[in-house]
Amino acid sequence: MTGLSLKPVQTNQKEDKMLRSRTNRTATIASIGTNPMRTTRRIKRGGADRVSKSWLRRIVAAIIGMALVGGGAYAATNWVVGLNAGSTAESQSANIANLTITAVASPAATNLLFPGGNGDVVATIANPNPYPVTITSVDLPANTSNAIGYTSSGLGTANGCTAANSDVTWNYSTGVSGTVHALTSPLTVAASGSLVVTFTNDASMALAAPAACVSTYFSMFPLAGVVATGGAATATTSPATDAWTS
Repeated sequence: MTGLSLKPVQTNQKEDKMLRSRTNRTATIASIGTNPMRTTRRIKRGGADRVSKSWLRRIVAAIIGMALVGGGAYAATNWVVGLNAGSTAESQSANIANLTITAVASPAATNLLFPGGNGDVVATIANPNPYPVTITSVDLPANTSNAIGYTSSGLGTANGCTAANSDVTWNYSTGVSGTVHALTSPLTVAASGSLVVTFTNDASMALAAPAACVSTYFSMFPLAGVVATGGAATATTSPATDAWTS
C-alpha cells in the first residue's frame, strides 16, 4: 500500500512543474506581445544597423584624419632647414645704346622759316634700348653751323641754299658748341621704340639768307647731344610737340 501511494504524489509534482512552466511562458508572451520571435529579430536587426553606422563613422573619421595629416605633413616635421650665409643669385643689367635723331617731313611744320623769323623742326627719335629713355635737354651746336637746303622733303637733292649761305641754325644756339637747353616738357621714348616730335619755333633764319633758300626743306645741323636717362617711365605719345625757349 505504501508503494502505491508514493507514485501518484510524484506524478502530481511533475504535472505541477509543467503547469508552472506553461504559466510562466504565457506570462512572458503576454508581457512582450503576441510574436516574441519577430520582436527579437527586429531588435537584433536594429542593433546591427547601429553597429554598421558606428563602423562607417569610424572609417570616415579615419579617412579625414589621414587627409589632414597628409596635407599638413610638410609643416609637422621638426627638421627645420635654414639658409647658408652669403647665398645669392645672378642678375645682369642692360647695355646702353645711343639714341638716333633723324629728320622727317610728317607731320609738316606749321611755322615756316623766313628771313629774321623762326620755324618748326620735325624729327624722329629712335630708342634702341630695351628700356624707356627720357630726354630733358638738348645740347646745341654752335650758331655758325648752318643747315643745308634741299628741293623736296625727302632731302635727296640739294639746291643753292647751302651750309655756307643758308643762315639757318638752331634757335638759341650760341657761338659755343654744346650749350644745354632744357625742354619745356621731358620726352620719354618707349623701349625699342621711336617718337616723332615737332620742336616749335626751334629753327632760326637770319636776315641775310639768300633768295635761293625760298621754298626749301632744311636738314638741320646735327645736335651736339642730349641730356637723357634710361629707366622705367611712361612713354610720351607720338607725335608730340615740345620746345626749348631759352
